[in-house]
Amino acid sequence: MTATIEKVVLPPIPAKRYFTIGEVSELCGVKPHVLRYWEQEFTQLRPVKRRGNRRYYQHHEVLLIRRIRELLYEQGFTINGARNRLDSHGGGAHGAPGDLVDEGEGAVVPAATTAAAAVDVEQLRKELLHVIDLLGH
Repeated sequence: MTATIEKVVLPPIPAKRYFTIGEVSELCGVKPHVLRYWEQEFTQLRPVKRRGNRRYYQHHEVLLIRRIRELLYEQGFTINGARNRLDSHGGGAHGAPGDLVDEGEGAVVPAATTAAAAVDVEQLRKELLHVIDLLGH
């Protein structure tokens, strides 16, 4: 029996400078304890810490978390594989369809498919239209 993984549609990211861990959790579909764990595993993820060690994430970090989530939950990468993928592709850029990533010990994982990339472009388009709408009023 094979399990199918459906691509989750995440809400648009509001146009604001900082997000709390609770907001990021809802925007990215990831529990707060997972976000704290990912901070330890992905050096690119560095939220600002303010009073009482409260975390505040910036827009680019929310996008990075969504990319990490996609690699781990939708594409089936391991933590090491996702880390290597982000390191080799400048933090969060999608690889070209057909790219392969060597996971070590002979394991090779296919890059994002064109369908996944098209969905991401559509999501980005929706978010940009939402921001434009917010700025227009």
